[in-house]
Amino acid sequence: QVQLVESGGGLVQAGGSLRLSCAASGSIFSINAMGWYRQAPGKQRELVATITSVGSTNYADSVKGRFTISRDNSKNTVYLEMNSLKPEDTAVYYCNADLKTRANRWALNNYWGQGTQVTVSS
Repeated sequence: QVQLVESGGGLVQAGGSLRLSCAASGSIFSINAMGWYRQAPGKQRELVATITSVGSTNYADSVKGRFTISRDNSKNTVYLEMNSLKPEDTAVYYCNADLKTRANRWALNNYWGQGTQVTVSS
């Protein structure tokens, strides 16, 4: 069983900062890409940022220069540092990971966390 558990969401004023964390646990053999997605009310889930196992990153245009994704492979944890937050960043943020379990080291499966709410007030 694999779990992704996010933390760090909350309420912040525009211009403020938050740091999200997502820890993967369970019977994990290896983790490839990890990432953050978000879903605002009435909108589709969208990519925020991704990071490969060797640290290559990709960002949505809307967050470039404001958000930074990083990971600690020794802790199976991915982070999202969010600065200069705007009201339009308000959403539920979801952690995502492509990983292989110990039970099946040949299959890459995709997992989601339960989400953490980020609310930015104007």
